[in-house]
Amino acid sequence: MIEVRNSEREIHRLRVRLGVAWVLVLVCFGILGARFAYLQVVRYPNYHAQAEDNRIALVPLPPRRGLVYDRNGVLLADNVPDYTLEISPRRVASVERTIDDLSQVIEITAGDRRRFRRLLEDSRNHDSVPIRTRLSDEELARFAAMRYRFPGIDIRARLFRTYPLGESAAHVIGYIGRISPDNKRRLDEDGRLSEYAGSTHIGKIGVEASYEQQLHGRTGHEEVEVSAGGRTVRSLSQTPPVAGANLILSIDVRLQQLVEEWFGNRRGALVAIEPKTGEVIAMVSRPGFDPNLFVDGIDTATWQALNEDPDKPLLNRPLRGTYPPGSTYKPFMALAALTTKARTPEYTISDPGYFLLGNHRFRDSRPGGHGAVNLHKSIVVSSDTYYYKLAYDMGVDAIHDFMKPWGFGQLTGIDLEHETTGILPSSQWKLRRYRQKWLPGETPSIGIGQGYNAFTILQLAHATATLANDGVVMRPHVVRALEDPVTRERTPAVREPGRRIPLDPAHLRLVKSAMVEVNRVGTSRMAFLGAEYVAAGKTGTAQVIGIRQGERYDARRIAERHRDHSLFMAFAPADAPRIALAVIVENGGFGAQAAAPIARKTFDYFLLGRLPGAAGAAGAAGAAAAAATERGEDEERDADLRDVPESVQPEPVRPAQTQSQ
Repeated sequence: MIEVRNSEREIHRLRVRLGVAWVLVLVCFGILGARFAYLQVVRYPNYHAQAEDNRIALVPLPPRRGLVYDRNGVLLADNVPDYTLEISPRRVASVERTIDDLSQVIEITAGDRRRFRRLLEDSRNHDSVPIRTRLSDEELARFAAMRYRFPGIDIRARLFRTYPLGESAAHVIGYIGRISPDNKRRLDEDGRLSEYAGSTHIGKIGVEASYEQQLHGRTGHEEVEVSAGGRTVRSLSQTPPVAGANLILSIDVRLQQLVEEWFGNRRGALVAIEPKTGEVIAMVSRPGFDPNLFVDGIDTATWQALNEDPDKPLLNRPLRGTYPPGSTYKPFMALAALTTKARTPEYTISDPGYFLLGNHRFRDSRPGGHGAVNLHKSIVVSSDTYYYKLAYDMGVDAIHDFMKPWGFGQLTGIDLEHETTGILPSSQWKLRRYRQKWLPGETPSIGIGQGYNAFTILQLAHATATLANDGVVMRPHVVRALEDPVTRERTPAVREPGRRIPLDPAHLRLVKSAMVEVNRVGTSRMAFLGAEYVAAGKTGTAQVIGIRQGERYDARRIAERHRDHSLFMAFAPADAPRIALAVIVENGGFGAQAAAPIARKTFDYFLLGRLPGAAGAAGAAGAAAAAATERGEDEERDADLRDVPESVQPEPVRPAQTQSQ
């Protein structure tokens, strides 16, 4: 049977299929067109921004760190340009393999690798991390020839901090180091983390830390066009960074270096202050350290050696070391006696060579005593007996209340971080510290600067400057001015006026005249033999270890580190003081033997503008001879603790231990 095809029906079906196909095509193209319109019109701003981000990079421009100068314009902290080899972790497939390949071109030590890993842990993913710093010209040329092999590795020019004078004034200047996670946390808490974009270092100690905000400056930014491989093609715009302010210190670094030299291998500290302004002229801590070791990250062996050194070079002795002031405390005790009316200038005692409290004798350093002693003579000959009795009559709390405004046992407010308060004892202090009542037998030793007394050399120098300034207290500071790096305009760093301790001018004159006699005919007379100016001073000796009752102190039989500390405080010229200082030579013996000659040389240089001459040398030699031959008149061995019964003998106070920096 022959099937008859219906051509019209087949054509209709074909037309239906074609229509459906056209509709499907139109729908698909419509969807595609709508999607194109959505992406290119609706979502254009977003994708355009992403494309620009891929094409344009915002590069932070770290500011130039401010420089540090001494009062005479000597450069103490500088910035030196150099080249670093840096890896951008996000632009390399394998960091370890890249370093291995790179080590075939440029020497990379195990220490470089360890430092890189540590910095990598602290960095953000988009940071470039240095694998080598301070490249030589040969290394630069060698890497440039092989540059095509190392995508993601760049050579960058950076400014490196350097300290031209090395150890000199290192504790004052401080140093910078890599920004640590703890630094980042504190910056984030202060809302300043964005200011450190692109910066890698921050001040750690000294003025580098305390004036970090002024030294750092403001970060700039640069918009650059980059290729798909991340290379910079061209610069589009730039907001330049603002350099940090320069610091002008009050330190006379030449004097600082001389004092450091005069200490030799001995341990100790000296602080010299200008009384009228509070400017610190010298702040010496011996031994010292080289701050350049810390800039790129100190190696483990060197860090361990510095921390384990028994001389503790990292300890800022003027700021953090605490010591009994010994007989340098006596001029202030004399003022306390006059001000509180515990004594009059005419009041005289008979000094038999001891002070009797109950059945116990507090012995004077001069066995036979000094005979009739009034207040003036008590300072000149340094009578322990006079001040044993004075302290006992006044009581520890009255002494505390008078000494507190002078800054003993208090923060001086100096513009350096981590200052130690020390100890100015009182009955309440002992109750809080030891939960024990104050005992009467503990009071006499306070009067000669021993017992629980423990002050910093900065506090002693500050109090001496206040005495020289007739009771006007000026806050000590090491930064004299901030300098604009462009205009060179200087702004004083300290503006507030000083406060005044209420004192009778007659009392001040009496104490000062006695201190002049100390240098003229008293315990430090040989150190100031032939001086061309009149200086007021007071020697002191501070005990390191206790001597049992009945024993006699003999330095030759005691280990060097257990011998007495040598102290001296002074100001000059006596009638119009330009400089006041306090100095300690650890384990140096009597005050006139080691500390006073350093003070004499300091005055000679600062006041006369020259190095110590024959008179200074004679003074130093004479001081040693006087200490050896006239020990009986050189006051100050702590006879009180030698005789105090065990039940009332306080703990020995030693210098503070080294802090982690």
